Amino acid sequence: MLRTAALLCACVLSSIARADDASTDERNIILGAGVQRMPGWIGSKDHRNQPVPYIDAELPWHITLSTLDGLTVDVIHSGPWRGGFYGNYLWGRERSDLGPRLGGIVDSLSPRLNAGGYLEYQATKAFSVGGNLAHDTQGAGAYLNLYADCDLPAIGYFNHSVQLQWQAMNGPAMRRFFGVTPEQATQLGITPWSPGAGSQQISFEYDAYMPTSEHTGVAVAINYARLLGDSADSTLVRRFGSANQLTTTLAFVYRF
Repeated sequence: MLRTAALLCACVLSSIARADDASTDERNIILGAGVQRMPGWIGSKDHRNQPVPYIDAELPWHITLSTLDGLTVDVIHSGPWRGGFYGNYLWGRERSDLGPRLGGIVDSLSPRLNAGGYLEYQATKAFSVGGNLAHDTQGAGAYLNLYADCDLPAIGYFNHSVQLQWQAMNGPAMRRFFGVTPEQATQLGITPWSPGAGSQQISFEYDAYMPTSEHTGVAVAINYARLLGDSADSTLVRRFGSANQLTTTLAFVYRF
């Protein structure tokens, strides 16, 4: 997590440094810190609290960086179309996250960065659809996300939006998160599971921002995901976890 935070902050600071001679009107930068309550591992029914940096920055030269949505650098920026480089990270799981029953049997996983490309169509100022395709920078996992974003009408100073997203994984990524080897299955008393490529989850997210002063505010994100296909059918999830996944984020932020 510290390595990821350092990388995200370095990206923001380097982008700000490059943008020093640009008009401040071209920037919209929100930085802060908060807590994310998330499943102990993807598919877990138990939750953990994780301190997280909060970043939501729109920078010159069509660069955006977000704790929730990752990094994008536009190469296509014509009319309603946007597209270019995409990068993000995936949480892993530590032995303590797996708990006493699974820890030491099920593999612990370190967080991973992935990189690829994205394409987005902005139908209106408030509504857009798009997708991104990414691959682990260290590993064999590949991920496809299709999404629709909608900004809701502001209520006074209260701004909010919703997002619907579908995600698929290739075989190595599915087996990394949801696979159960014969040796692990024997120790856990369950059936081995070797999932293939396909749908992994569909999720709905609600994001909100409420200013508390000219430069400060509170950001909230609520994400509900439902595991699909081989991820939901994993014996690891069915026996020890849940196909229903809820993640909430609360952060206090400063807006430049």
